[in-house]
Amino acid sequence: MFHDEARFGRISDPRICWAPPGVRPEVSAQIVREYVYIFAAVSPHDGTHDSLVLPNVNSEAMSVFLEEVSNRHKDEYIVMFMDQAGWHKSSALKIPCNVEIAFLPPYSPDLNPQEQIWDEIREKFFHNRIFKSLNAVMDTAVEALRTLEGSPEKIKSITGWDWILNF
Repeated sequence: MFHDEARFGRISDPRICWAPPGVRPEVSAQIVREYVYIFAAVSPHDGTHDSLVLPNVNSEAMSVFLEEVSNRHKDEYIVMFMDQAGWHKSSALKIPCNVEIAFLPPYSPDLNPQEQIWDEIREKFFHNRIFKSLNAVMDTAVEALRTLEGSPEKIKSITGWDWILNF
């Protein structure tokens, strides 16, 4: 599995959108610095996607996420590839028995298929939206994650690594 975390919040990111010819689209924007963090791991081979929405990004939150993944896959041995963030290498990190951590090379986010999932979530669920509260951000994140986690074929097509695995 490939792990990454991403920050989602109330700072909007206006993007290009469709409008009829001759009509200039209007998109609202806001700058409110409130965030939640999504911890997620994807298996491009079978489309498995596990995630948690947490308030912080640190060793403690990472340990909670690894324990959750471990519990969801009790009968499997998981090699979890991730970047080299400080909390991934912390001595305080609690790694379950059925999980092994492997690190991707520095400065290489393009090697992590989870990055494609973040793009999909931002484009389909957060594109040109204003959120009235942090709870609304969390609700949207959970909706996006449930939608994707319920569709392994879509996860496989987004991460696009099947051609390598079948090579």
